[in-house]
Amino acid sequence: MEQKHITIIGAGIVGISIALELQNQGYKARVIDRSGVANEASAGSAGAFAFADIVPLATPGIMMKAPKWLLDPLGPLSVPPAYALKITPWMLRFWRASWRDRYHAALTAQSSLNGFSLTALERQINNVDGEPLMQRDGQLQLYEGEQEFRASLKLWDVRREFGIAFEHLKSPTEIAEIQPGLDSRFTHAAFTPDWMNTIDPRSWAEHLAKVFVTRGGEIDHVEVLALEQSGDGINLMTPNGPLHTPKVIVAAGAWSHHLARTLGDHIPLETERGYNTTLPAGAFDLRTQLTFGGHGFVASRINGGVRIGGAVELGGLNLPPNFKRAEILLEKAAQFLPDLKIDHGKQWMGFRPSMPDSLPVIGTSKRASNVIYAFGHGHLGLTQSAGTAELVAELISGKTTAVSVAPFAPTRF
Repeated sequence: MEQKHITIIGAGIVGISIALELQNQGYKARVIDRSGVANEASAGSAGAFAFADIVPLATPGIMMKAPKWLLDPLGPLSVPPAYALKITPWMLRFWRASWRDRYHAALTAQSSLNGFSLTALERQINNVDGEPLMQRDGQLQLYEGEQEFRASLKLWDVRREFGIAFEHLKSPTEIAEIQPGLDSRFTHAAFTPDWMNTIDPRSWAEHLAKVFVTRGGEIDHVEVLALEQSGDGINLMTPNGPLHTPKVIVAAGAWSHHLARTLGDHIPLETERGYNTTLPAGAFDLRTQLTFGGHGFVASRINGGVRIGGAVELGGLNLPPNFKRAEILLEKAAQFLPDLKIDHGKQWMGFRPSMPDSLPVIGTSKRASNVIYAFGHGHLGLTQSAGTAELVAELISGKTTAVSVAPFAPTRF
């Protein structure tokens, strides 16, 4: 087939996955990014392919809990006072997304995309000989006492309805058979055996990028300031002048909506600032990902070490980081894992691109038919990257997509 040139803005896990899939389909793909491969949110994630995480953040009744969380500046969900007014429109959409009609629609859409992304990931792994970078060790969702565990059962019933495999553990002894070394306060758990992690999210993205370049793809360091329609293509406005491309994919994570706005598309994306500390190899004998849902963070194995991270700080792109949040998470982890060695950790803060309904944006710009958006995956960028890549390739080729992209339309708000 005659190769068609496509430019992808963004060299995170979503952008690189799209480029590789387009290349597989016979397109000539070029990736451009202002900072390089996986240098933003993709570098510092927990490394989880969280296909079991189908429940949106905006659940019915969440706004009853939000005020208590928001009053705690170091709690699992916070908004810095300096950002409170600016984020109000997003929070109103978040509240609307928590109504039962929108919630159930988002739940169904998320489950569909996660299920498709699981099969797409397996195809991707096979395509790039990626199995050595995978960890298929499951995940433990931990609960402090029977009351917290029982409060979670409704959501586990939802996961069962959508075909997610899990096992409930109802004693510290059962939990210790999978993960020894936990504090005895954790009396109950749910184990999801099909959960996967990569050994390191940056290494995984770099591996995909290396395969892409080896097969003839290009990755360049270019900052795109704006998009302009030009004839039958798009001009990418850069500090060194315009770059013309017939078609462009915007997969620039938390910066994507700014580019969309230059075309006239107003997409309500916000930035969740995530914090973590990565401890070196030998810090703890971690055998599966641990999720401390009541405290809003996880412990995952990264390159033989342990990464402690999570929480949600809705603070935009410009406020300085508050690394006290990372310190609080590490202090809690030391309480929950008494043998954890917390010395020599490396702190990190990154920007998760999040939509009010927890669903990504996957679809064509309303203003320009040769621009496709693929961003806003929130906590599920790594999880949904391979599936998003296949859906974007189908959109470009004019095929019917494997799953409906209507719930992810850029115009849904």
